[in-house]
Amino acid sequence: MNIIKLKDRQELDKIIPTLPWYIEKFINHKLQDLSPSTLLEYVRDYSTFLSWLLAEGLSDVKNIKDVPLEHLEKLHTESIDNFRAFLATRKENSNSKITITRKLSSLRSLFHYLSQIAEDENFYPLLKRNVMAKIEIKRTNKAKEIANKLEGKLLQESEIVEFIEYVKSGYEQDISKNKQALYFYQLNKDRDVCIISLILHSGLRVSEVVNLTLDDIDLKKQTVYVYRKGNHDETFKTRVYFRNHAIKYIQNYLSNRDTIYKSQKKEKAFFLTIPNGAQQGKRMSKRAIQEMVIKYAKRFGKPYLTVHKLRHSFATDYYLQNDLYKTQEQLGHASTDTTQIYAHLTDKTMEKAIDRRVSENE
Repeated sequence: MNIIKLKDRQELDKIIPTLPWYIEKFINHKLQDLSPSTLLEYVRDYSTFLSWLLAEGLSDVKNIKDVPLEHLEKLHTESIDNFRAFLATRKENSNSKITITRKLSSLRSLFHYLSQIAEDENFYPLLKRNVMAKIEIKRTNKAKEIANKLEGKLLQESEIVEFIEYVKSGYEQDISKNKQALYFYQLNKDRDVCIISLILHSGLRVSEVVNLTLDDIDLKKQTVYVYRKGNHDETFKTRVYFRNHAIKYIQNYLSNRDTIYKSQKKEKAFFLTIPNGAQQGKRMSKRAIQEMVIKYAKRFGKPYLTVHKLRHSFATDYYLQNDLYKTQEQLGHASTDTTQIYAHLTDKTMEKAIDRRVSENE
């Protein structure tokens, strides 16, 4: 199991004991079909829902673990509508339409299992009445909605090169008076440039970057091998290509990886960091890579940039030069429905390019 999935499984195992027994039963039923990361989202959704039940007085128990099935059976459709409104209007952790739809779908999956699949000792359904079967969950145009949110928040064309160059040299000028920041920048510069360049020239997910090993990189074929999201066969890695622009940055990092990070020979993780107080390098964490990208993005003048937006930036640029199916394959999307995001984004990019040309010719 890769590093991210292992951590999510550990977190899943921590949360499940805090939930009612029937949710644990549902999760065990789904373990073979869904990844730990997906199931972790499920149990977080259920924790939110059960906590809301208690806060609204729809269950009179003290802890969400003790919410009985009978209290779920007595819920009215109005209760679910109120929960939907709660998700949309709560001040902290406000939810988009897509997120609300996903949370309601999580509930529908649970209620369907309890009412149609799971049985008691007398072969009767565990849940006698399924209120979620009466709830309409409107499908949103997910791709278009995401594209609208991403518009203006990605690196466009020449900005991809500019951002890499900024991390390579411009950032150093901006922090030249901060000796501590300058020291850590110079120590990790080649690594940071390599990570950002690799994402911007391949579209890798942050989890895929974290899990890279030395054996996964093939510079001659411009290829990395990664465990793709949603692939439950842990013995199979997918080949993902990267543009030749990333090669020199990978070579620069590899030339000093062992010298700077002093890792043990058995440490195969590709990207390393030296934790505070440690003598030897260890695998970078997902959070460390996310924070690293945000640090440079803020100084670059684009504070909204994240690792995932770097992936979106690559995908939009890639789609302009390829078709939908090649983009789907490169990004590892299970469905072209997700890849449609870039169709919407590139349409807007082309419109702006045409508008610029018209203005220049006037």
